Amino acid sequence: MPSLSVGALTAFLRLKRANRPFVSPARAQERIRERALRPSPFGPPARLRGDVTVSVEHRDGGPVYTLAPRAGRARGSVVYVHGGGWVHEIAPQHWKLAAGIAARAETTVVVPIYPLIPFGTAAQVVAATAALVADCRARYGDTCLAGDSAGGQIALSAAIVLRDEYRVRLPATVLISPCVDLSLTNPDIDLVQPTDPWLGRDGTLVLIEHWRGDLELADPRVSPLAAELHGLGPLTVFCGTNDILNPDNRLLVDKARAAAVDVEYHEAPGHVHVYPLTPTPEGKAARTLIVDRLRAAMAAPH
Repeated sequence: MPSLSVGALTAFLRLKRANRPFVSPARAQERIRERALRPSPFGPPARLRGDVTVSVEHRDGGPVYTLAPRAGRARGSVVYVHGGGWVHEIAPQHWKLAAGIAARAETTVVVPIYPLIPFGTAAQVVAATAALVADCRARYGDTCLAGDSAGGQIALSAAIVLRDEYRVRLPATVLISPCVDLSLTNPDIDLVQPTDPWLGRDGTLVLIEHWRGDLELADPRVSPLAAELHGLGPLTVFCGTNDILNPDNRLLVDKARAAAVDVEYHEAPGHVHVYPLTPTPEGKAARTLIVDRLRAAMAAPH
């Protein structure tokens, strides 16, 4: 049974009408115009964590932040790709999770600020993410991927590119409510939609049309569920049941397991989209698991 704070969070999201850009095509187009004209700030909060250092460099014209534990020696690295429907900038919750991973997993966390729609496209960003992971491997050693929502799509697509083009099998990929089939044609989405206070199909499809660029929806760089999954490294997947992406997350887990991929799936009954990022007991427990899995992946022999 979900905690009482889940109900409060759901009520807040409905009151805030958090789903407006995702349920209405007109609102989605308006949000694209707003963010193109007035981009949101993306830098980390001034007071993030005292036990983590933050630095920034520019790569391919965009900022890439590096978070590292202040004391001790970091092991390997994690590339974290933030969500936001490919149109919203990184949020404080993302920074808090990234800093927590750096401090508690004792690893370097690299956070790319990738171009959003209408300027960024899947082909461009997925390729850049895969190249960033390859560079992190050369610089820090073992490197994992993590991402939430739209960032989960980018992370899983990049893991597939790394397998196919770089012959790299990652020690771990952590996916938080990833969008894995951008056609959004799963009929079970309609069953979940009334319970989801955050996402919606009609507006999201507008965002997806911009994001896919010249690629087909079935291209794995757009919809990683369409890929052959055999040969991927271990996956850890988190998803709430009151999330329209839940049906496709279940399909991902089933398909990956059928392809002999090591999958650990955590489903939160009654919880919302990207629940590990939420200020709830379930979110806190999920964040602890994320840190534990990434720490273990970095420590394991490969």
